[in-house]
Amino acid sequence: MSKITFQLNHKDVTIDIDPTKRLLDVLRHDFKLTGPKEGCGEGECGACAVLLNDRVVNSCLVPVGTIMNQSVVTIEGLVASKQGQLLQAAYSKEGAVQCGFCTPGMLIASHGLLLQNPHPSDLDIKIGLSGNLCRCTGYNMIINAVKRAAKEGEGLW
Repeated sequence: MSKITFQLNHKDVTIDIDPTKRLLDVLRHDFKLTGPKEGCGEGECGACAVLLNDRVVNSCLVPVGTIMNQSVVTIEGLVASKQGQLLQAAYSKEGAVQCGFCTPGMLIASHGLLLQNPHPSDLDIKIGLSGNLCRCTGYNMIINAVKRAAKEGEGLW
């Protein structure tokens, strides 16, 4: 067991835990944050995506011991922000949400993309979301949602 200190959704936290435990499991079981989902467990689907120091990572691949003194933002933390609320509204307005399983990861990936590129082209969006799978919507509505958020959130990213 090791004491791991990091920032979770903008708050400092410390947990005494096996450092090899997956960040996904720590978030879901120890912190009761169920936004990141267990999808494939192999880093292929993006359902477990979180922001680690403002970069999109699949939390199923991250040992919690590697995040000492770093910042983790889950969908729960993102939607508490103006940017997260704007993204949520854009997804809703564009019909980019159906079953909802992939939505937290898609929103995290969209936010990460817009932080790096506030004016993405369709190709930029496709590449930025390529680590996230959606079996319900197809991707055109999601691409449109990201474009809407970029336009409506001018200056936020």
